[in-house]
Amino acid sequence: MKSLTADQLREMYLKFFESKGHAIIPGASVIPENDPTVLFTTAGMHPLVPYLMGQMPHPAGTRLTDVQKCVRTGDIDAVGDAAHLTFFEMLGNWSLNDYFKKEAISWSFEFLTQHLGFSPEQLSVTVFAGEDGIPADDEAAAIWRGLGIPDERIYRLPREDNWWGPAGTTGPCGPDTEMFIDTGKPKCSDACRPGCHCGKFIEIWNDVFMQYNKNAEGKYEPLGRHNVDTGMGVERTICMMSGAPTVYDTEIFAPIMGAIKELGADEAELGISADEVLKARRIVADHMRTATFILCDPKGGVKPGNVGANYVLRRLIRRAVRYGRQLGIAPGFTPKLAEVISSKYAHVYPELAENLAQCKADLEAEENRFTQTLDKGEAMFNKVAEQLKAHGQSQISGKTAFKLYDTFGFPFEMTLEMADKAGLAVDKEGFEEANRKHQELSRTTSAGSFKAGLQDNSEVVTRMHTATHLLHAALHKVLGPTANQKGSNITPERLRFDFTWPEKMTDEQIKEVERLVNGWIAQGIDVTKKMTTVEEAKAEGAMALFGSKYGDQVSLYTIGDVSKEICSGPHVANTRELGSFKIQKEQSSSAGVRRIKAVIGNM
Repeated sequence: MKSLTADQLREMYLKFFESKGHAIIPGASVIPENDPTVLFTTAGMHPLVPYLMGQMPHPAGTRLTDVQKCVRTGDIDAVGDAAHLTFFEMLGNWSLNDYFKKEAISWSFEFLTQHLGFSPEQLSVTVFAGEDGIPADDEAAAIWRGLGIPDERIYRLPREDNWWGPAGTTGPCGPDTEMFIDTGKPKCSDACRPGCHCGKFIEIWNDVFMQYNKNAEGKYEPLGRHNVDTGMGVERTICMMSGAPTVYDTEIFAPIMGAIKELGADEAELGISADEVLKARRIVADHMRTATFILCDPKGGVKPGNVGANYVLRRLIRRAVRYGRQLGIAPGFTPKLAEVISSKYAHVYPELAENLAQCKADLEAEENRFTQTLDKGEAMFNKVAEQLKAHGQSQISGKTAFKLYDTFGFPFEMTLEMADKAGLAVDKEGFEEANRKHQELSRTTSAGSFKAGLQDNSEVVTRMHTATHLLHAALHKVLGPTANQKGSNITPERLRFDFTWPEKMTDEQIKEVERLVNGWIAQGIDVTKKMTTVEEAKAEGAMALFGSKYGDQVSLYTIGDVSKEICSGPHVANTRELGSFKIQKEQSSSAGVRRIKAVIGNM
């Protein structure tokens, strides 16, 4: 086994697949262009979806290879351990209806053993065991046996482990085969196998075979074309080849971790354990690396904010600032770390140098905003702590902790940390209960309301109610998927619609919502209804926000490609019946919830 740098691994991988007839293509932006279902590019296949689906030929041919920057933040709270990252580089090779399982598996085996130097005896693999009428992937298992991998190291696992896709509710999908390196550690139990999290088996590569299509009825049919989509993580591979205990101990992170240590206070002065120091350094390193790549991305457009990708970026920066503060790092450190990250990667990704100045300015502004928030929150916390101690009390109530969080933006984790240092307890259950009550706003605003927040079932109210579905869809388009309905109340005079959103809408956003709704009205889109189950409706992509209120059978209303919602209220047959739509007022309803009042015109 060879010890390589990330630069050497990238070059070796691309040249290997170039020798197998693959065209080297540039990686895409971390901000997706072809997949509106994700906030960031989370895998190498996202930029290639139109070509994988056969919608058009790729200009570089049917065999491709690249290095793709990826951002995944679903496990952001797990970052700080030995394994989780929010940004990583993925090496990939692709077959667009060209070669299939035999070549993909054979080349994976060849690269791992002959080029990276792993022993075949270290290699264990998994294949799809078969499920839901889809046969087991005996073909992949046979190929592995032909390469010398014995049956006892070929594990047949279910869909949960060895199946990819589709990306949405329908589309291309298929089995995969995953390659694991045996670290030599003893098995944690008799059930230990690849995929176990004990550390004995570490996944290094994944070959996905897109050979099925999931249709609208949920059935899997032969796709009619065979694609290969593979992925090998740069950070994980370098870690395994260097023998480093974690990715944070490799040459990839060395300059970043070094800078964080240098900027921080002496460990003995921090008042936290060595494990907490290490976790904090890892979080700062990971989050700052991710934030720098997002801010420097050539596509641009993502800035710290309160919705969608902007919110994810803000959360990354603010978590980095919070943990940097825990390490005793002086304010103003985020631009300094961006410089370190740029110097590490700019020779591979030039945009990190080209866009560094703006990146640093954005980081500085966001760090300053959050530092002010933390200062105010800490001042309020200290005031609360003093009052409690003056009255001989030793616990911060859940209500008070929630007020610090909701009103002052003070992270609950920091309340816990400061309380511990002050010798105070925090009512965690009370905080969670206050948070839950805050989220569960009343679905209607008066006891006399009809179902779905209607005052009556007159023709005009029915038209108003259908308009709320278009309004909801328009808010998702303009503000993003977090702008969800929290309640509605409709009278013959007006509709009132409450939705989750942290700030006042701009005049431009309001006008765009009106434009979208009126455009859909003008299109004359049919409104259809069918009875179904909640599960089936969700499988079709329907919004179902009020799960506890639904019965066994529900009404699913669909308005073309615009809206699909479970709803108990009456609707018009065609959007043209609504006439026109006008927002009269946009205002605050409660913390984190906005309210729109609107009317419809004559037909």
